[in-house]
Amino acid sequence: MDLNREHQLGENTQLDDETLFIVSQTFKALSDPTRIRILHLLSQKECSVNEITEALSLLQSTVSHQLRFLKNLRLVKFRRSGTTLFYSMDDEHVIDLLKQAIHHASHD
Repeated sequence: MDLNREHQLGENTQLDDETLFIVSQTFKALSDPTRIRILHLLSQKECSVNEITEALSLLQSTVSHQLRFLKNLRLVKFRRSGTTLFYSMDDEHVIDLLKQAIHHASHD
C-alpha cells in the first residue's frame, strides 16, 4: 500500500474496490489453519517445501498448493538454489497481523 492510500484511510473514507479485494484476500489467507501454520513457520525461518512438509507433517501436494495461493497474494516469496525452492515471508504487515491474532488468541 502506498503512502497516499494510507493517508486516505480515515474514519470517513470509502474503501476502493482494489483495497477491499486485497484486504479480503489477506483475511482469506489467514482464515485457513494450514496457511496459518505455514506462515507462522516462515515467519521464523526460510524453508524448502520438504522442510515445511516435515516440520508440519503435511503432504507435499498440500504444502505446494498452499504456497502457490500465498505466493499469488504476495505473502510469501521464493528463491531458487539449484533445484530447490526456498520460501520466506514477503509481507511484514501480514506477519504483524498474524502475531497480533496469535497474541489475542493466547490472552485469557
